[in-house]
Amino acid sequence: MNKKHLIMAAFCCLSSVAAQAGGLMTNTNYHIAFDRMFARGATTEIDATFSNPAGLVWGHEGLELSLNLQKPWQKRDIETSFEGMPELNKKYNGEASAPIVPALFATYHKDKWAVSGMIGIVGSGGFVEYKEGVPMYNMMMTSLLASRGVTPDQYSLNSNMKGKQYIYGGQVNFSYKIIDCLSAAVGLRANYYDGYYRGHVIAGNHPVFGEVASLLLDVNQKGWGFTPIVSLDFHKGPLTVSARYEFRTKIQTENETNVLNAGLGTNVLAAMTPAQLQNLQAIMGGLGAYTAPFQDGAKTRYDMPSLLTFAVGYEFTKKLRAAVEYHWYDDKNAKMGGDRQKTLSHGTHEILAGVEYDINDKFTVSCGGQRTDYGLTDEYQQNTSFACDSYSVGLGGAWNVNDKIRLNVSYFTSIYSDYEKNLTNAYGVPNLNAKETYSRTNHVIGVGIDYKF
Repeated sequence: MNKKHLIMAAFCCLSSVAAQAGGLMTNTNYHIAFDRMFARGATTEIDATFSNPAGLVWGHEGLELSLNLQKPWQKRDIETSFEGMPELNKKYNGEASAPIVPALFATYHKDKWAVSGMIGIVGSGGFVEYKEGVPMYNMMMTSLLASRGVTPDQYSLNSNMKGKQYIYGGQVNFSYKIIDCLSAAVGLRANYYDGYYRGHVIAGNHPVFGEVASLLLDVNQKGWGFTPIVSLDFHKGPLTVSARYEFRTKIQTENETNVLNAGLGTNVLAAMTPAQLQNLQAIMGGLGAYTAPFQDGAKTRYDMPSLLTFAVGYEFTKKLRAAVEYHWYDDKNAKMGGDRQKTLSHGTHEILAGVEYDINDKFTVSCGGQRTDYGLTDEYQQNTSFACDSYSVGLGGAWNVNDKIRLNVSYFTSIYSDYEKNLTNAYGVPNLNAKETYSRTNHVIGVGIDYKF
């Protein structure tokens, strides 16, 4: 068993984690009104604090607060299929979850101006765990050991991979009515990135050597970034037309590395000859380039892309309203670790539509949909960070408890398209062809309360 190939391949694999963390992480669902309608870019209600700040000058006059709570459930699965070797086929189940996700809004409107603010999880916002690891790590270890004469029946494989990514944000806006039908707003959001990557792959219980080889990783990453925001709103009679632009957010994280280790077991090392040990020291001296992305204090870019939105809303009657909206995320110019953004075929396109109907003075119902196209490629998709294009649908309602209190409830789900990635010389094994199928599910329920003073 060649120590050089094992360690070098292990750290090459680790380096790929840094290149794919982050990804497409911008969130838009903060207020429950979004979850039940989606197209909220033309609203003048309190959720306009995020989706249409300029429109707040036509909203409630005075102070208003809103607290929103959402609970998401997700799965992110990877299924491998090997050409001519069906016994290796396996599905790796990724459980993605988040606790109750809160968002708080506040607005104050008087005459021609309004000030507003919000705090929430503005990017990513979840935790994912693969309790049996992921194929890129497991197959790398298995194939390397097999090529050195250590077959899977001689050891047990203990593998686990998990990660967390949250971007917390606090945003403030100032809005002003320029003329009777046109307003503008400027804003700024502070973003704090908090994430970690932890995992291990251990080949152990060998009858002679015990632990044969291991790969261990425990790295925390934190960083800050700021987002300038501008928006315009045209509001005349039943028609509202709005536009909003969020500038690119530069986020650079710094590693807090607790564990970074790959190598052979103690008993294997003890069995090595002096010449082999000398060769090992030379190998270790050349590992700097492979371990650099995970060394303590190393920096990595996880930018949030610039975002351009357009929305049109129309009030057909006093009871019936509808809107359509378009989002464009300039992902290809938002830097990621290893310049991974360059592998995308284009930035993200989203089309949204929604309708809302007042049953009476007390109750409102709404529904909406969204189409998301990321511009994915085989080069972008990786085991530790992947995306799938989707259609999302949502529905819900609002109850005006009295003149001051409104209760919102919602449910939405995303229907993802599986992504199939073909591999040649899969996982570093010559002439091994395989296919990875990435799949996701997502469900969210939410409840929120708006209070007008």
